[in-house]
Amino acid sequence: MPYVNIQVTREGVTAEQKARLIKGATDLLVDVLGKTPSTTFVVIEEVELESWGIGGLPVEEYRASQLPKQG
Repeated sequence: MPYVNIQVTREGVTAEQKARLIKGATDLLVDVLGKTPSTTFVVIEEVELESWGIGGLPVEEYRASQLPKQG
């Protein structure tokens, strides 16, 4: 009984995109591990942007630091 938890930042993920993630994760477990789709659980959690960090920075600061330098 696999359980998959997908966390994404809350930035407008649509119901269609979530459905595709659920199907894709389920299909992957079926293909790779031979799991049964009816006993595979996929949960998608949306995390507020200010609660997500990368490389020691809040995600918005991290993204800004990755922009190409103008000059």
